[in-house]
Amino acid sequence: MRLARFLYEGVVKTGVVLDDSVSVLSSGSLEDCMGLSASEVKAKCSGVKVSLHAVKLLSPVNPSKIICLGWNYLEHIKELKHEVPEKPMVFLKPPSAVIGHKDDVILPNPKLSKEVNNEVELAVIIGRQARNVPKEKAYDFVLGYTICQDITARDIQLQLRQKNEQWDIAKAFDTFAPLGPWVATTSGIKNPHSLRISLKVNGKFRQDSNTKYMIFKIPEVIEYLSSVMTLLPGDVISTGTPKGVDLIKEGDLLQAEIEKIGVLENKVVK
Repeated sequence: MRLARFLYEGVVKTGVVLDDSVSVLSSGSLEDCMGLSASEVKAKCSGVKVSLHAVKLLSPVNPSKIICLGWNYLEHIKELKHEVPEKPMVFLKPPSAVIGHKDDVILPNPKLSKEVNNEVELAVIIGRQARNVPKEKAYDFVLGYTICQDITARDIQLQLRQKNEQWDIAKAFDTFAPLGPWVATTSGIKNPHSLRISLKVNGKFRQDSNTKYMIFKIPEVIEYLSSVMTLLPGDVISTGTPKGVDLIKEGDLLQAEIEKIGVLENKVVK
């Protein structure tokens, strides 16, 4: 089942995506669908259906925080010449970085950064408040999955790394966290560690891998994070990128795709 947030006739709504249409929920947010069966979710629909072509898809959630993992695929670690971490390497992106499907990724002022990279990632959407969750129960707190592009000012990151300084700022620019196009619920993705994950830039593959290559799996990540901070409904955990990161430039079309979820498309502009 796919759940979306969208703009229709000037009003933000939520709904269930069915082929090329969306069935509008009577009320509530996507997180209110946590734990419900497909039939129970459909019972919450108002009966109004609109064409997907008639709506503007928004980021599927408004997270209080976006928690990202670095160095979670071995081949990506090798391409950036880093050491394999002993525990999940975590950084945060601000909610102000979030954009949705077909929104533009805006390059920073070149006085700040001239080297911006793509990073396609599987994103976990938290469905209920989570604190000190054992890994055996981690999926009980997951609403579903979406696609994240962890856009990165690589030159800033590398400069700060060389100085042994904290480099979250390289990830924090406005529009540097595209999310979407919707949430694929856990009912349709039984094993999130067996999904093809890829990125095309201007129609050509740049990243192409599988989530089975994650070093730290989702249950242990949720256990670790929830031991430190309370995870709230709508929060995003972005699980790291495979190899193939490279420069993006003005005019590039980014098409991030994950099996059983869909395609997140964004254009790069100045």
